[in-house]
Formats: sequence, C-alpha cells, structure tokens
Amino acid sequence: MSSAVNVVIHASQFPEKVRRDLLESLRTRRVNHKFHYDNVRQTQKWLALHQAYSPTRNDADCAAIYDRGFAAAAVRVKSKAVHVIGLGCGGGQKDTRLLKLLKKAGREIFYTPCDVSTAMVLVARRTALAVVPEKNCFSLVCDLATADDLEKVVGSARCADRTPQRGVPTNSSRLVTFFGMIPNFEPQIILPKLAALVRPKDFLLFSANLAPGADYAADLKKILPQYDNPLTRDWLMTFLLDLGVGRNDGKLLFEIGNGPAGSGLKRIVARFHFKRACCIEIELEKFGFRPGDAIQLFFSYRYTPERVRKVLARFGLEVCDQWITSSEEEGVFLVRRSGVSVERR
Repeated sequence: MSSAVNVVIHASQFPEKVRRDLLESLRTRRVNHKFHYDNVRQTQKWLALHQAYSPTRNDADCAAIYDRGFAAAAVRVKSKAVHVIGLGCGGGQKDTRLLKLLKKAGREIFYTPCDVSTAMVLVARRTALAVVPEKNCFSLVCDLATADDLEKVVGSARCADRTPQRGVPTNSSRLVTFFGMIPNFEPQIILPKLAALVRPKDFLLFSANLAPGADYAADLKKILPQYDNPLTRDWLMTFLLDLGVGRNDGKLLFEIGNGPAGSGLKRIVARFHFKRACCIEIELEKFGFRPGDAIQLFFSYRYTPERVRKVLARFGLEVCDQWITSSEEEGVFLVRRSGVSVERR
C-alpha cells in the first residue's frame, strides 16, 4: 500500500462552499446534515448511536438481507468489469462485502468510495484495498446534497496518474450503493442524481429504514424512541453547542412531519426550540434567535416498500428485487432504470 493517497475533493467541499453552506443552514434554520459529522467528536458520538440503535448492529436478520442483496447484485451484473460507486460509503464494510462477491465471480472490480467526510473515505478505501487493487480505487469527497455534476465527476474516475488507460473501462457496468443514506435526503433532491448515475446496464443497491406494520402513521409513533433518546440528543446538540448555544437555551423536540406534497411520505424531524434569546456569530455574520424560534437539526424519512417503488418511479427507476427484515424495519432494494423518462427538477 502506498504511503500517500490521492483523494479528489469535489468543489462542494471546498472551504468557501462549506462556509456558505453553514451560513445557509443558519439563515434558513434547516441544518445540512453534513455538519453533524464535521469533527472527530461528532463522528464518535454518531458511531456510539449507530452501535446502540442501528438494525444492522442489533438484528441478525438485517445482516442477512444485505448478504442476499449482494449475492443477487453480483449475479445480475453481467459485465466483466464492474465499477462499484459507494455513495455515503462510511467505513466501507458493506461495500467491501459486495466487492468480495464480485471478485469471487471473476469480475474485474473498480471502487469509488464517496463521502462528505475525508476521514470516512480514507477508512473505506483502506477497508476495500483488501479486495480491490490500489490502482483501481478512486477516492472522492463530495456533498451529495449540493453537488450538481455528480455523474460527470464519477464518470471521469481515474487513479493516481489520471491517465485514461488506467481509469475505469468504458464498457464496465456501474453498481451504485447507497446504504443508510436515503432517509436523510429530500427525495426530489437526491433521486434525480441517483437516476443520472444508473445507465441501462447499471444497477443501484440501496437500503432504507422502514415503518413496520400496516398503519403508516401509527407505526411511526412506535419507532419514535429510536430517535428521541439521550444518545441522539447528545449527538445532534453538539452542532449547536459548538456554536455557543447552551443546553438550557431551549429544548430539542422530535415530531412526525409530512414529506413533499403528493409524496405520501412522512419523516421524523428534530428541532431545537429556543426559550431565550440567542445570537450565533460566524465571523462577521450574526444570526439572532428569539424565544419561540426553532431550528431544524435533523430529519429522517421512513418508507414502506410500496412507497419506495412509488417515489422511485417518478424518476425513471424501478425495483427489480427487494429483501425486507422480519421486523419490517429495514429493507434492501436492487434497482434499475425503467422505460420511464427521468423527471427533472
């Protein structure tokens, strides 16, 4: 393994853009989720939360549905060369399990770990190098929520010397992974970007947190404790505490809200409600909050398999296979392009 690593930093994560996104988060009072993973302390708190509440950590059936999804994807992709694009790659453990299956099937594999966190990208890269040759690994730091040219960036993947002959072959298939991420994006923002990456011979493999049971609204109330708990509160409050807001300046509340009009989706939303006046200063910018004001720190959509199919269809995507845990709280979906033209924003 080389002692130096080439990492492509997309413009969405240049310092001036990150600053603008922070100011926009405070101006609109809707925090970009990337600011909850900004430093080591926040990341460690999220990892503790994930360990305690994630179905992938606490439900053996959850690991099994991922393995079934990986096996099906490895069979479905027919090209000899496969480019796995891990969007929101995290530590890369799931992607690496998929890469092992593809390698075992005799495919030439290429891997692009992509995350908003440079540290996560490097961890995913290191994990995947147990399977993928170093020359076939292309590390990318990118904010998926704000990047408007994702297909162009991913499509030009090259390794260290950027020469075409050492890039991903033009006749390769893409297998885009998006694990545990879709709940934290507005569907009308992220789905056109995912659809643009999936060409006719490509596949998307993603997971979604689901609302179990037959009564969508009532079942969301049952899973609210997975969000409204001390570990989640501590993790989300770190963003405000680092900006000078005190714990006693207000109260963090969780509620169930509606998604975009006509989507039929609902989500868990966390907002901090101020009970006393506060002022957050970023360099020369000041943001005042009065008693009764609120700032949205976080949201997480909960889907059902039927709602997954419906929202994907709007963007020219269709589910060709799915695996749901017996608890009905987690689903893995294998997706391809449908004959429907992609909806434009």
